[in-house]
Amino acid sequence: MNALLLVGPRRLLGAVLVGVLLVVMSGTRVVAEEVDVAKTEKWAEATVEQVRDLAQRGDAYAQTLLGLFYSEGNGVAEDAVEAVKWWRKAAEQGNAIAQNALGMTYRIGDGVAQDVAEAMKWFRKAAEQGLADAQVAIGGMYRKGDGVAEDDVEAVKWWRKAAEQGNAKAQYNLGLMYMKGEGVTQDSVLAHMWINLARAQGNEVARQGIQLVVEDMTKEQIAEARRLASEWQAKHSPLSD
Repeated sequence: MNALLLVGPRRLLGAVLVGVLLVVMSGTRVVAEEVDVAKTEKWAEATVEQVRDLAQRGDAYAQTLLGLFYSEGNGVAEDAVEAVKWWRKAAEQGNAIAQNALGMTYRIGDGVAQDVAEAMKWFRKAAEQGLADAQVAIGGMYRKGDGVAEDDVEAVKWWRKAAEQGNAKAQYNLGLMYMKGEGVTQDSVLAHMWINLARAQGNEVARQGIQLVVEDMTKEQIAEARRLASEWQAKHSPLSD
């Protein structure tokens, strides 16, 4: 029953990009695949220098993207300090993606001295704007007592916020908390529901976790959990009203 909670630090690329845009470098040119048309349409085919020019003029989205380039060494020399500089500029303007990336840098000490209190500050700013990745990070910090008092109830609260947005890691973590009865009342049906939702998104650890849950469940409970998962998926489908 010692399944691993997915609370470890993520690569900064994922922290910046999840749910916002996919970036592929081709030489020194950027190809941005639309996720949010209003934010990404103007970046298609933009050069790194064009992004830099906009960033220098104060565009928070460009600053966030430029920070990504420096973090990954895409079109520029890899430079964690420079990445932090541009993410900070965007974060101070309220850009949630940059706030989350800045939180990650402070959490792992990449380009700045490690500072979990500062990490929590920036994660919280992004999480309060609804960014699921930041909510997952906060949940993990409360679960581990990383820079804050260990608090499973708070961990569950933040993972639930992200899970309800469809974040697979949060769904898996939330399912494990229900399975163990930590931070919530133990409930195998809800544990199965959340872990199964994560598994449906291809979460590999959830494929193993679901086997742990069903060991102590009746056929009726499994059927109920599957029904709840189906209802959740229908309610949160992009095609639903």
